[in-house]
Amino acid sequence: MRETSEIEIRFEEDNSHTVAHASMVLRGATFAGWGRASRNPTDASVPMIGEELAAARALSDLAHTLLEAAAETIGAQERALLGVPG
Repeated sequence: MRETSEIEIRFEEDNSHTVAHASMVLRGATFAGWGRASRNPTDASVPMIGEELAAARALSDLAHTLLEAAAETIGAQERALLGVPG
């Protein structure tokens, strides 16, 4: 079996902040994560740095969301096998 999913990353920027929203659909379920980077006012404006940091943080958040979903699915499977409600 082969499954392919794409991750979309959207950016919102102003003069001192970059926010990234990462999302993906996996087997019909949508998962999301976000990350933010702030520029020190004394630093030069280099948007690529903010985008890289915000994207990395959004992907890390997305990874944690996926881990939590997998743990919940495992727990539900174990409860079903044991006949435990909930």
